[in-house]
Amino acid sequence: MMRISRFVSVIGPAAVFGLLALDRGGAAYGQPAGPAGSAGSSSAQDASALKAWRKPFKERRRRIIFNNDGNEPIRSMTGPNAQELLDARTSALVGTHVDTIFYCTAGPFGTFNHLTRLGQVFTCKEPPYETNRMDELVAAGLDPLEVMVEFCRKRRIEVFWSLRMNDVHDHGPSGYGPVRFRFNKLKTEHPEYLLGSPEKRSRYGAWSGVNYGRPEVRDLAFRYLEEVCQRYDVDGVELDFFRHPVFFRATLDGKPVGDDERDQMTELLRRVRRMADERGRQRGRPILIAMRVPDSVAYARAIGLDIEQWLTDDLLDLLVVGSYFQLNEWEYSVALGHRYGVPVYPSLDESRVKDEAAARMRSSLPAFRGRADRVWASGADGIYMFNFFDPRDPLWKELGDPALLAGLDRDYFASVRGAVGANGGNLPFAGHQKIETLCPGSPKTLTPGGQATARLNAGRGFQGQGTAPVSLRLRLRFDPPPAPETVGVTINQRPLTVEPDQQGWLKGALQPADVRAGLNDVRVTLAPAGRAGTRWQDAVIEARYE
Repeated sequence: MMRISRFVSVIGPAAVFGLLALDRGGAAYGQPAGPAGSAGSSSAQDASALKAWRKPFKERRRRIIFNNDGNEPIRSMTGPNAQELLDARTSALVGTHVDTIFYCTAGPFGTFNHLTRLGQVFTCKEPPYETNRMDELVAAGLDPLEVMVEFCRKRRIEVFWSLRMNDVHDHGPSGYGPVRFRFNKLKTEHPEYLLGSPEKRSRYGAWSGVNYGRPEVRDLAFRYLEEVCQRYDVDGVELDFFRHPVFFRATLDGKPVGDDERDQMTELLRRVRRMADERGRQRGRPILIAMRVPDSVAYARAIGLDIEQWLTDDLLDLLVVGSYFQLNEWEYSVALGHRYGVPVYPSLDESRVKDEAAARMRSSLPAFRGRADRVWASGADGIYMFNFFDPRDPLWKELGDPALLAGLDRDYFASVRGAVGANGGNLPFAGHQKIETLCPGSPKTLTPGGQATARLNAGRGFQGQGTAPVSLRLRLRFDPPPAPETVGVTINQRPLTVEPDQQGWLKGALQPADVRAGLNDVRVTLAPAGRAGTRWQDAVIEARYE
């Protein structure tokens, strides 16, 4: 296993710029040479050759991408044991639909759970991290990232290293927030790198995020990626811009980012692409670049991420969309990525709906099946799973096979996430959100004589899907529950008879022909004056197979 060198606690501005001398040819990796190792050139012919070289690698099958946040040493290990690390979340994935693992060993910017020589290894033992075993792994020379890469290599599983571009789990005033921040030498010794301070908090965003408007921060992000590409045999790297989506000072004031800041981020990505291509040529196999971003070109631009420019300039190979919030139907992102020949992987994060009953329903296996069916119906290339770590859950053997899903119980909610924001806040996105948000946190108010409409996406629908008979019903939740005779319900303009169920919801039976593939309009009308109003809180189409 690799041995960690003595940790360089902080890299100051002078040292960062001094490191530039390490670049091949003196510049930031210059222009890439062709895949055969020819001399560097800026010609379109060489760029086309590089793109063609990466093409079969980026187009390989990825039914499910498993994002592992790399917290096994912190949360679940008893000692420096490689097999224990693998058994916690990984070993049982062999033989499932997981074709790719994205292994994230990055915490708040500058701290890591692998044996970095450039950043700071997270060896903190302060509560709530008393069980953190990273210090023992360091002493034993046991590197979690290397363990994961070796495991995947032996089993022909693709493996990426994931870098959280601005994790702000250290911004909170209580819990693990202050602990994480106190431990981080880069942030505590260089407050000028940060977007704010605990004494001067902004309306939006998180003060503890690093400011990508500073060249020192961009250089460090590059060096973290470069170090992994040079020292580990990864198939690719992921730049996770959704954990968390705050990068420039303007957005903390509720203002969109300007062209200068967007250009700074784009130039960083050009530098990463040049480095990854050069390192790939040296080893004879490409290093792919994945990016996880908001699913709206306009909103991403507002926070400093020029996705369409990145696609135009061939700066990414895999497009991952979605996380805390979803702004468009998945078809939007699929059309965007495929227009540039880039595969697209929607992210099925856990629901952040705060209502306990609603959250429990959305975390069920039928709910994840319904969400996966919506992904496959959109034409996406695969599914990305985030914050779901039980390697023995049956979903790993189900979600990657659309034909199998067609005969399994599924639930389709009007909205899984609602309009919840990201951890630490973010630039408001309401003006960009085109998707349905109906859930207990975003109800629709019904006054006497009024009506409201919600859109439910039923994925591929039920006509011609599966061979077993299916029982379908629409369920609606209200607070307070109205009398059934005071409520009129239609689905795609067809009247539906409803009655109460045991949970206090209203339910109505459906036929497969009643439900369209894709979006379905559900309209609720409340009886006129003399009746009490109510709030429409939830809607779900449930499919149950014999």
